[in-house]
Amino acid sequence: MTETATFAAGCFWGVEERFRKLPGVEDAEVGYTGGWTVDPTYHDVCTDTTGHAEAVRVTFDPAVISYEQLVTAFFAMHDPTTLDRQGPDVGKQYRSAIFTENPAQQETATAVRDRLQAQGGARRIVTEIVPASDFYRAEDYHQRYNEKHRRVRFSF
Repeated sequence: MTETATFAAGCFWGVEERFRKLPGVEDAEVGYTGGWTVDPTYHDVCTDTTGHAEAVRVTFDPAVISYEQLVTAFFAMHDPTTLDRQGPDVGKQYRSAIFTENPAQQETATAVRDRLQAQGGARRIVTEIVPASDFYRAEDYHQRYNEKHRRVRFSF
């Protein structure tokens, strides 16, 4: 039986690809969540006026990878100490957030964040941990974007 988990860590293309590579992850899809606009488009979300974050919804087999392992991997994928920003991408749509499906996920995500904060030094982790809301799947051209746009390199 599979479970789902939803994470936001900046631009969703690279995050989706990283989650897909984890053993036990059966699927990952990109989309928008955490906002108030119904059925937003990429263009809508990029205006930073819908409240949504670019996010990845992960379907995983908890017998192979635990939710705690996914949360730990999520924190390693990005800088959770930058508010509404990842690298050159700036805006609330690029925030660091964990959208929990149930109280057990909320408790686990909070425990992992607190443990990492205690180990990590002076910079405060700003990752939001909030209950999941509607997830709107992004347009097809965003799904597996990095995979579709991989440049072929030749060596001679």
